[in-house]
Amino acid sequence: MLFSPVSILAVTVLSGLMSMAVLGSLRSAAIPGLTYWIGANAVSIVSFVLFAMQGHAPRGIAILCANGLLAYAVLLVLHGCRLFFGQRRAWWPEYAALGVMMLAIAYWTYDTPDIFVRIAAVSAFHAYIYVAVGWLAYRARPPQRPKYTYRFVTVVAFLGGAGHAVRGLTYGLGLIRQHALLEATPLNVAFLGLGILMLPCLSIGMVMLAHDRMAERLERLANVDELTSALARRAFLAQAQAMAKAVKGMKKRLFMAIVDIDHFKAINDKHGHASGDLVLAHFASVVAYNLRSSDIFGRLGGEEFAVFFPADEGEQAAGMIDRLRVGVSVSRCKVAAGELSCTFSAGVDEYRDGEPLADLMARADHALYAAKSQGRNRVAAAWSLDLEAESAGPL
Repeated sequence: MLFSPVSILAVTVLSGLMSMAVLGSLRSAAIPGLTYWIGANAVSIVSFVLFAMQGHAPRGIAILCANGLLAYAVLLVLHGCRLFFGQRRAWWPEYAALGVMMLAIAYWTYDTPDIFVRIAAVSAFHAYIYVAVGWLAYRARPPQRPKYTYRFVTVVAFLGGAGHAVRGLTYGLGLIRQHALLEATPLNVAFLGLGILMLPCLSIGMVMLAHDRMAERLERLANVDELTSALARRAFLAQAQAMAKAVKGMKKRLFMAIVDIDHFKAINDKHGHASGDLVLAHFASVVAYNLRSSDIFGRLGGEEFAVFFPADEGEQAAGMIDRLRVGVSVSRCKVAAGELSCTFSAGVDEYRDGEPLADLMARADHALYAAKSQGRNRVAAAWSLDLEAESAGPL
């Protein structure tokens, strides 16, 4: 019979092996929870093999061990999900519930045989685990990540929880009659198929979660400077361009500051490149801490950074960058030789509606060099330089 319980178990075992192979190929990525998901598939495969031995092996193996291993497998899935989402792995009440379920299976297998109560107890435990996985995927999804993967896990887990809940109620209330777990009745096959195949479907979700985490890491490597955690140049320009496009026609003024750490080569030459890296990371952390959520901060290269931000007027924009300058100058960076301080020079100018960002950066960069030529550790505004040039008049 094509859709017999044994054939469903065989398909599920093959699916579990494939899931293990795919998840195993990702082990080098050190994704939190991945080892638990691989272990869950391995344990579930053993349990399905034991289930298939019903009628040919002692009840302690084909019923008690098989159910215990399968329950432990889904518990491993939940624990892996918690680690994946940065939460505490295990809760002791869940292990207590697993123990109670095993005692119930043993009692209604040996002392008072009752397959219906036994199935209801097992289904209740599985329903809780699946709902817990679905709720976790729904609530803990990183807001910046695509929704599809997390919705898939949520839907599969909730369907699994609902299926097990309905199965438990059906058997617990005596609405179905059978004498063995693997009887090939249509309703039993449907329940077994739903209950058994949910774990492979959830394993597909785990594979999707792992790939999403890897994609997130690759995106971060492409978009975020590893040393300073500031946006990389390309990502900074893309976000600045998006902001400029978003405020077009809204009469909202935007400004860019090009920021360069003063005498950074001297820091490298005197204290070494390792200390220079610490200074860069310290500088970026101080600046990022003092910026607003609406401000865009990126590293253009070397010791040169940029800030793209809204302000009501030019003086306010220049004043904001100057406050950053003061904050950086009074901070201290711990290095191997002790503590270092640094200052920066900056050039600021206003974005002109519709212009290429390269033109804005060129004007801000010109103002930066003016700040350096005036003694460093200062902020120069491009519009002030234009006024000075106009007042000086022709030679």
